Amino acid sequence: MYLLLSIILSAVLGYILLMMGPLVGGIVAFGIVVGCIFRGLYLLNDIHKRILNISPKGDKVQQVYKKYLEEKK
Repeated sequence: MYLLLSIILSAVLGYILLMMGPLVGGIVAFGIVVGCIFRGLYLLNDIHKRILNISPKGDKVQQVYKKYLEEKK
């Protein structure tokens, strides 16, 4: 449902941008595309920060090394 609505709205927006002329339509289209890319990167960065807070801090090498040191004592 949402995909079909998105396709229709994109087609209407594309038609409107073509009617505005190549210079104005191209600038607006470029702004829309770059804005979407920046928003996607921002969301990916936010997801990455949230996953880092949830996941354990140490990696396997550090865990094995700590275990080795505890056994050595």
